[in-house]
Amino acid sequence: MSFAVPWLLILLPLPLAIRWLSPPLAIRRAALILPAHLDRAARNVGNPRIRQGPWLVALAWVMLVVAMAGPRTEAISDIIPASGRDIVLALDLSGSMMKEDFRLDDQPVSRLEAVKRTASAFVAARRGDRIGLVIFGERAYFASPLTFDVDAVARAIEEAQIGISGRGTAISDGLGLATRRLARSEAPTRVIVLLSDGVDTSGNVPAIEAAKLAASHGIRVHSIALGPEDLENQPAARDAVDVATLRDIAAAAGGENFRVRTTGDLQRMAATLDRLEPNPSSRPPMRYWKSLWIWPAALALACLTLLAVRRRGWAG
Repeated sequence: MSFAVPWLLILLPLPLAIRWLSPPLAIRRAALILPAHLDRAARNVGNPRIRQGPWLVALAWVMLVVAMAGPRTEAISDIIPASGRDIVLALDLSGSMMKEDFRLDDQPVSRLEAVKRTASAFVAARRGDRIGLVIFGERAYFASPLTFDVDAVARAIEEAQIGISGRGTAISDGLGLATRRLARSEAPTRVIVLLSDGVDTSGNVPAIEAAKLAASHGIRVHSIALGPEDLENQPAARDAVDVATLRDIAAAAGGENFRVRTTGDLQRMAATLDRLEPNPSSRPPMRYWKSLWIWPAALALACLTLLAVRRRGWAG
């Protein structure tokens, strides 16, 4: 515990100093006949209840000075301060995401299931960031607007289903929709995390042009190429990912490109993203001062109230 204004504690001996420095009062003795109520008061001078009066005044004064000095204790808030970063995840939900070429817990799972687990955990840990979710297939739409409720965005990722946005791969539309929303944001840092496992087949403009548009608004784009096969190594493979285009998207918008072939790559990608875009929940907790002045102030008020009540009783 500490005090906000500790120097005020020097006022504690002030009443004693005033009493010590004040000149003694000259008392003229005279024979008086006291009225009945004053006579009763005079006889009560030795009453122990009356002698408690100075102690109540002294305690009230001490508590009042302590309250003015501002006693306080340091506390840690559960609230994580806003990071000033807006992140939109653009998630590919084309038909190829149903392909079961990933493994989790030694069991084959679809690309979508692997992404859901990693992306939802990544999002849920980003407390302090504002997160949004764009889902794109043949069309693109916002599944979750930008919000500090990262748990809600994580649930939206977990509930995403193939087919609700068509089975095409409109990378440029998903990127463009995320860019339009972030362009209106006033956050100092704006980021798009684009995840796709295919080739841009349904966009109205080339995906690289959408990336340049994002860069012109100061938006950084990280791209994730998902899947064991890609057009560079196996150009004839079905459902192969267009790594070159996703790499160019990231380069055009000042971001990083990640090549993900396994669930281990997914986890390493999430850890790298946390380093590139520092996670606000990893910062030291916010500390604040919890004021305690109300307690000594209440005790001082109680002492003065008790003194006033007793004096009324003595006068009666």
